[in-house]
Amino acid sequence: MPTREITVYIDYKSPYAYLAIGPTLGLQNEYDVRFEWLPYVLEIPLYLGSVEERNEHQWRRVRYSYMDARRLANRRGLIVRGPKKIFDSSLASMGLLFAKRQNVFAAYNALTFERFWRRELDIEDRAAVQGVLDEAGANTSDLFTYFDREGRRELDGVMDDAHRLGVFGVPTFVLDGELFWGADSLPLLRERLHATAQPAAGGKG
Repeated sequence: MPTREITVYIDYKSPYAYLAIGPTLGLQNEYDVRFEWLPYVLEIPLYLGSVEERNEHQWRRVRYSYMDARRLANRRGLIVRGPKKIFDSSLASMGLLFAKRQNVFAAYNALTFERFWRRELDIEDRAAVQGVLDEAGANTSDLFTYFDREGRRELDGVMDDAHRLGVFGVPTFVLDGELFWGADSLPLLRERLHATAQPAAGGKG
């Protein structure tokens, strides 16, 4: 049976995407799977309103979401500090695509999530994103040209494909065209893998 591929959509400004990284990678200890990591840029004002225009119901949802994320993060020794504004994560998302080209995705992903949620990284700052890519081991000599040209087109194409699949939030996992949204869907995804995937070498699948 061939290695199963799972597409995983993430956004650096989603605490729930951050908290799903560890459990997602843990699937590799159980099953013969590989992950295709892709960015999905959330349009938060579409469902939670802009900061200036949120109603009290929306603010209650926002406050609860960050409180819940902090609880989950504390259980795993992670830090989640609510951002002070709604960030546009397009640059960091293009950074993800660039990191994959340079074979430094794992390091870039870990650094970007950790530092953003510690409020130590401005994901809208080109130089800051470049610094993370440099630290991850990428050659960034043509990074800004990539941001302005091919990167934007590539990100738009990824988003178009995601929408055709039905993706609307993160983290979203796609296995054989079937969508699983949120970390709480991982048990169901595991059931699908248990029925269709080989156990990992030395794993318990």
